Amino acid sequence: MATLNSLKQALKQTALTESLFSKKPLSDAQYSAGFGILAKGSAYQDFIAPQLSQLITNLLTSRTHISVLEIGPGSQTVLRHLPIRLRQKIKRYTAFEPINLFATSLEEWFRSTSSLPSLEGPPDIHQVPFTLNSNMGIYGAERFDLVLFCHSMYGMKPDHQFIEKALGVLVERPEGGIVVVFHRGGVLKFDGLMCHATASFPTGVVSVADDDEVLDCFAQFTAGFTINDTAIRVAWRGVCRTLGNRDEADPSRLWFSAPEIMVAFNRHATMLPELAALMPAGRDADMVKNRQARLHQTASTLKPTNIPQIQQCVRWALAHGASLTVLGGGHSGHCLWPNIIAVDMSAFDNVHVLTAGEDGDLDPIVIAEAGCNTGDIIRQAMTAGLTVPLGARPSVGAGLWLQGGIGHLARLHGLACDAIVGAVVVGVESGAAFCVGRVPRQHWPAGATRPENESELLWAIKGAGTNFGIVVSVTFRAFVAPTYSTRDWVIPLNDKTEARSRLGQFDELVAKKLPRNCSADAYLFWDAGQLRLGVTMFESSTTGTMINTPASTTAAEVEAVLGPAGSSATVDGVGLFESEMYMSEMHGGHGGGKTSAFKRCMFLKNIGEAAMAHELISALETRPSPFCYLHLLHGGGAVGDVVADATAFGCRDWEFACVITGVWPRDQDGAGAAQAAIRWVYAVAADLSPLCCGAYGADLGPDPRDLPFASRAFGPNRSRLARLKHNFDPQNVLAYACPLPRAAEEQRSGRVIVVVTGESCAGKDYCAATWVSLFTEQHLTARAVSISDTTKREYAVATGADLDRLLGDRAYKEQHRPALTAFFQEQVKRRPRLPEEHFLHVVNSATDVDVLFITGMRDEAPVATFSHLLPDSRLLEVRIEAGEAMRQTRRGCRGVDDTADLNGNSGNTGSSNAAGSDHRPSFIFQNDTTGTGAAKCFAGKHLLPFFHEELKQLAKMVSSAPDFPRPGIEFRHVLNIAQQPGGLALCASLLRAHFTGEWAKIDAVVCCEAGGYVFASALALVVNVPLVLIREGGKLPPPIVAVVKSPSHISSSGLSSGSGEKSIEMGRDMIPRGSSVVVVDDVLATGRTLCAMLQLLGEAGVKAEDVSVMAVAEFPVHRGRELLRRRSFGKVNIQSLLVFGGV
Repeated sequence: MATLNSLKQALKQTALTESLFSKKPLSDAQYSAGFGILAKGSAYQDFIAPQLSQLITNLLTSRTHISVLEIGPGSQTVLRHLPIRLRQKIKRYTAFEPINLFATSLEEWFRSTSSLPSLEGPPDIHQVPFTLNSNMGIYGAERFDLVLFCHSMYGMKPDHQFIEKALGVLVERPEGGIVVVFHRGGVLKFDGLMCHATASFPTGVVSVADDDEVLDCFAQFTAGFTINDTAIRVAWRGVCRTLGNRDEADPSRLWFSAPEIMVAFNRHATMLPELAALMPAGRDADMVKNRQARLHQTASTLKPTNIPQIQQCVRWALAHGASLTVLGGGHSGHCLWPNIIAVDMSAFDNVHVLTAGEDGDLDPIVIAEAGCNTGDIIRQAMTAGLTVPLGARPSVGAGLWLQGGIGHLARLHGLACDAIVGAVVVGVESGAAFCVGRVPRQHWPAGATRPENESELLWAIKGAGTNFGIVVSVTFRAFVAPTYSTRDWVIPLNDKTEARSRLGQFDELVAKKLPRNCSADAYLFWDAGQLRLGVTMFESSTTGTMINTPASTTAAEVEAVLGPAGSSATVDGVGLFESEMYMSEMHGGHGGGKTSAFKRCMFLKNIGEAAMAHELISALETRPSPFCYLHLLHGGGAVGDVVADATAFGCRDWEFACVITGVWPRDQDGAGAAQAAIRWVYAVAADLSPLCCGAYGADLGPDPRDLPFASRAFGPNRSRLARLKHNFDPQNVLAYACPLPRAAEEQRSGRVIVVVTGESCAGKDYCAATWVSLFTEQHLTARAVSISDTTKREYAVATGADLDRLLGDRAYKEQHRPALTAFFQEQVKRRPRLPEEHFLHVVNSATDVDVLFITGMRDEAPVATFSHLLPDSRLLEVRIEAGEAMRQTRRGCRGVDDTADLNGNSGNTGSSNAAGSDHRPSFIFQNDTTGTGAAKCFAGKHLLPFFHEELKQLAKMVSSAPDFPRPGIEFRHVLNIAQQPGGLALCASLLRAHFTGEWAKIDAVVCCEAGGYVFASALALVVNVPLVLIREGGKLPPPIVAVVKSPSHISSSGLSSGSGEKSIEMGRDMIPRGSSVVVVDDVLATGRTLCAMLQLLGEAGVKAEDVSVMAVAEFPVHRGRELLRRRSFGKVNIQSLLVFGGV
């Protein structure tokens, strides 16, 4: 798919080559018509509005209202896309719009709408361009909180001077005013200006009808001029049709890539020269290894030559609200980032080898500074007969070691980050220099200290180190350097069946059986018109004995499966670098060295299984260039020996790291071929995501397409990393490293995700839309999405169905219902985790909202099924019910309820029939009336309270204790609520208010020792209901009822003495049969204690459907609700006041 920028260049070139011509500027009408086509793109809702909302929200932390100057707004201000709670904060609006037609339309639009309801006066719209020579007195001495270039800076050259002029009209008090640019296509050159924040929208697209008249309008607008020449217009149409992408579902339209960027500047934007004067300039972009990074024009690249200069960079960034990237080996695509300061570490290039005993320790170590690359370290270590288990390429640098490091010794010695035992770090909280872990005294920098939370910092460095400071040097544990034997096979594959068979044989008969000192990498690639499986086997030995000797049983077994090796060699650690198959035997040696590549890596197991093999082989069929391939690096062994939470690198349970590699000719960098390869990489990663065990964080960065994979990059460690990121980098100085979730403190209140279920035509979409409106009125961000849209899109791609009609035409959708259902069910067979994938996709696409309503859910018990995936969010289910008469009436209203089940249930989710369901939703709303009144009343009573200040106040009373009762656990002291003034009373009040039943119908409050006693007794007193105590076995006199209880999460974590099964009991006649009870506990984690309590109540004659559970705090990651459902307690009503992530 060609970009708009490449289309523009092609149109201009065509005009030059076709004939001599005289360019004419576009008329207002021509400009307006072309602009109207672009304005229909997805960027406004999907990128501009969310980014602008976040920026304005930040502005409002220091002021109550804002004033806005908008440059080139067009016929309607972009501010109209903001939520009403933000539009209400705009008190003054001024615009410069040079197109008279637009300016007139803008004035008319303001007169006809109250989109900015809090304006203190009429909008001030000037029908003149914003130029460097503009008379700033045109709006007197007024200054603005926000200056907005909403439709790029076309025609405003030089870019940096226009930004400087805009900076000059920002308010001086309060500080924090910003200039914001949204730009589509091309490169902006700000020449030394430093941005405050930046974001990208690489997936933006524009579609245009394949119609001569429309294409004439679109082409001249894109080119920026018109020509009165019929031949040129015809040629331009041909260019558009050649470069435009056609969707099989709608071949009548042409699609073009329209990536967008946002750049924000504050008053410090011009201050960069004062920092640049303190140290040398760094490497030029064309000296950086990653060719995608070369396309990013930094604000400046600086090369500190000593640690004090690194500290100056950090302290300057803290003082000026700036961010930094770190340039080491240069393999990362985000080591350079547009308009951001890069810190070039190449001056720190020393390697020190300390053999056993040199620093008083028995183990040898290697100290490598952050400017070294892997080849430097291996060469230097080998002089002492040592090595370090680093990556497989000689030019990679510290970014790889700090975020994993997968090499050919990983199965024997673990990852590179596992070998890290110490580091010297410049912290980005204050700029202080720290020594962490094992740093020999002679290598301590002057003034360095050990941080108070040293163990936490070392833990984070080992797998996520690029996020927590600027690492100056790393201390590695060293090992005896081995000799390596390598053998290669290239196996032609005649068809998919043979490919799947061969991949299965390789997985089961070779990879799974090799000893740890051996690894076998596989390559799937096309060459000379045929799919091929390449295999390279690496064996390391410190004794000289190799399995490739004729007498070796292992060698014979491998050759029995793969056949005779095509080549073999014996090499040392340096020679190993040239043994990679893609460097020598694929595509003429990596395309003859004249290619560029883009990679993302997913962790896999069982690559020979049918579904996995199918995805891997199918991926190559869609490759956009002949050089694209999949590289499967062998893992397991020592990698999996490390417990997932022992280091920040939490993805341990995998057998292969699948490196999806998109390759294109180097002369196509930044062009359509490069973009097509990148899109292919992301598409394959998304297809593998449901089957994978995690993603490799070393490749991931600020590109929004990386976010779904970043959420899989750290296994169970995400919440802990979020907390540490907040502690070690509170100002987000290292904002462009692998993205981590928001800080745990910000997540405490958590967003709310509401799954809206119910029968077809019960009004699910209508209710969701009504609730979005209600939350928006309360100054909260809310959105409604249909999860079934994802399946409809996939179905449309696979069958050529009309996606727009599937999404918006009920009759058309019903025609396709049987085929849609069959398609979905077949997809689930092939990809069992497809429902989970769809759910995460929807949720991760709406991270900017406070409340997300999801319709179209087709899974039973969504809260029990999916809540563990979102441990920092509150997941609820609201079931919509309506009588048959009302649903029949709504069936005649098109678009009232566009979501329905794809399981063949005619739109009935199954959860709508309470009698037939094995679970109970969070809430049930009876939607038998017309209008929005009842729906709003329901949400006000049951949903809005989750955002009340009382809950936030209660959450703050839950203290945290990191690394208790063992390292890696962040203990939440829920009982601390009772130790705070007013805490117990507040908790009891909230338990009473949030209960969804009727207290008048409750016969008893039940609790189990010890935490439950505290909160249940307070609640029982408030609601005036008898309290029933469940005790440990042997504490009550007969008659009793008793059941066996497994250890709770707290007990099994080491907080309680003793282990194994115990019993719990209560008086036999304490609760009459058939009673309704409320069980109260302090924590819902694994659910084992609660299961035992419910079993005990069942023995006493209390039915599950007559039991409600109220927990003070829930930890969804432990999947307690899922356990309860498996144990047949799904119908129990479960409510939690607070939700916490972590373990």
